[in-house]
Amino acid sequence: MSRRLVITADDLGRDAGSTQVIAGLLAAGHVTAATLITVTPESAPAAALARRLGVVPHLHVTLTSERDLAPWRPLSDGASLVDDSGALPPDPVVVAERAGAADVVAEMDAQLAWMRGQGVSPRAADSHTGVLYGLSGRSLLADALPWCARHGLAFRLPRDPRPWWGGPLPAPLAAAHEQAVALADSLGVPLPATVVTNRRSAGELGGYEALRATMLAALAGLPEGTSELFLHPSRPDAVPGPAGIVRGWEARLLRDPVWHRALAAEGIELVSRWWP
Repeated sequence: MSRRLVITADDLGRDAGSTQVIAGLLAAGHVTAATLITVTPESAPAAALARRLGVVPHLHVTLTSERDLAPWRPLSDGASLVDDSGALPPDPVVVAERAGAADVVAEMDAQLAWMRGQGVSPRAADSHTGVLYGLSGRSLLADALPWCARHGLAFRLPRDPRPWWGGPLPAPLAAAHEQAVALADSLGVPLPATVVTNRRSAGELGGYEALRATMLAALAGLPEGTSELFLHPSRPDAVPGPAGIVRGWEARLLRDPVWHRALAAEGIELVSRWWP
């Protein structure tokens, strides 16, 4: 068995600057997949751009707004998903506490239907800000995974979480992860072998070279099978503050000849999906 890697650019449709950068990376072949946010003013132009590029993004299930942008509104009528203004809260902890399972499923249905209506029918899904995974509180995987099975979607949940976490999961989280993987397997929902990303801030990294070193080490540690690397490339000015700096570094990494030479030296095959 060989090592294969899906390189995914998250947040197509988040804002015009991010969409522009991701489109350029897709056109250049520097990423092999993308995720699309469906609830923003930029969602429709981003979907049209994906169609022109011949790319079918994954559904980036979005249940939160972004603090630096005008609030987003859901595509369904779920009262438990919104704040007093009718918008998605920016805090994933609030969403995890308040969201009703039926409202979450209805919103996922609406976001999937919207994508299909735009002429891009996704084959995989994942969760913006990790809300579905329980990273900010209550897990919604018991609802999300059957939903994926009903719609024939793969899901971004690593079989081996250690490369993403940076080591073994804490015992309660490890048990929950094992149950989720077993549920996905029982439902026939395809999962990647592992998932890697950058979880460090600009202050923690200190500079671009530290980000590149971290990602090069992650390449060397990839297991057999098909894994996914997801990043959030953008222009630094498109996302205010330190987060924008990191997103700019991630875009730079994906264009970096050192990165591309490392992929070749590791013998890693780039692919666009982890499902059959």
